[in-house]
Amino acid sequence: MAKTVPAPMEALLAAELPEGDGWQFEPKWDGFRCIARRYGDEVEMISRSGKPLGRYFPEVLEMLGKVKQKTFTIDGELIIPVADRLDFEALQLRLHPAESRVRKLSAETPALFMLFDVLEVGAKSFGDQPLAKRRTVLEQFYKANAVDGLLLSPATQDRDVAVRWLQRSGGALDGVVAKRLDQAYRFGERAMVKVKQLRTADCVVGGFRYAEKKREVGSLLLGLYDEEGVLHHVGFTSGLAAKERPELTEKLEALIGGPGFTGNAPGGPSRWANARSMEWQPLEPKLVVEVRYDQVTGRRFRHGTALLRWRPDKAPKQCTFEQIAPELKPSEIAELFAG
Repeated sequence: MAKTVPAPMEALLAAELPEGDGWQFEPKWDGFRCIARRYGDEVEMISRSGKPLGRYFPEVLEMLGKVKQKTFTIDGELIIPVADRLDFEALQLRLHPAESRVRKLSAETPALFMLFDVLEVGAKSFGDQPLAKRRTVLEQFYKANAVDGLLLSPATQDRDVAVRWLQRSGGALDGVVAKRLDQAYRFGERAMVKVKQLRTADCVVGGFRYAEKKREVGSLLLGLYDEEGVLHHVGFTSGLAAKERPELTEKLEALIGGPGFTGNAPGGPSRWANARSMEWQPLEPKLVVEVRYDQVTGRRFRHGTALLRWRPDKAPKQCTFEQIAPELKPSEIAELFAG
């Protein structure tokens, strides 16, 4: 294709959704950001970082090639529903070098394209048009080009509705995005606002790692108990105040030698394992911390968590997987966004 695919508009992270008039609110889906373009028979999909995604999602390329409109540039999110939930890990598994593996997964777990903005249709460019105009064009484009696998993301100008989305979204959404109705599409700029769905959980400190250059604690390894009473490693937190580390190190070292994690443990066979993850100290499961997290994938915190406080009032056995709210099913999302 002759033209370079533009960098997508990005978001600034905020603690709360903005108030006042002139905002449009949209769900931030838990998937891969993607700008898709078609010129005649040529279709391409580009990631947020500018890398091609088409070879990893051939079923989406095929779907985009079936729409009536022969020329367009659209902005959206690749998502994969698996077992009636949205599965971010299934998306990550697609980034595989073997074409045969990709083809197999595309048949077993086909991806969908969640559409939320339009930049070009036919010979007309809409990037310099205000969002209010682009949303109208987007809805018209979707209505005229609806095919299986292409979805239209909901939108509202009612902040109360958006707050309820955020409160009820669970792990299915990555948050809610707010965009100015009078604003053009600002390529490559952080020109919208995103509020993430952050949740908390009480976790057992099943182990720790020393810092790289000091024999002081660098991070705490977190665990949750399953229904059988087995403690599984679910993530880590490293936001430890420097002045507290010497005393905390002594406290943790006194517990070294315990069983640590009796189920999944750091350094086990998983995609998170690396050389450094083998270097950890198992502890007696006596300490509990409350942490804040954003997303869960494969019963693990996807990112590092924020340490909120120690919980001496909580018994370690109370720290179970039940705390992690299940992701909304697509059927529940449809009900949530009805109308």
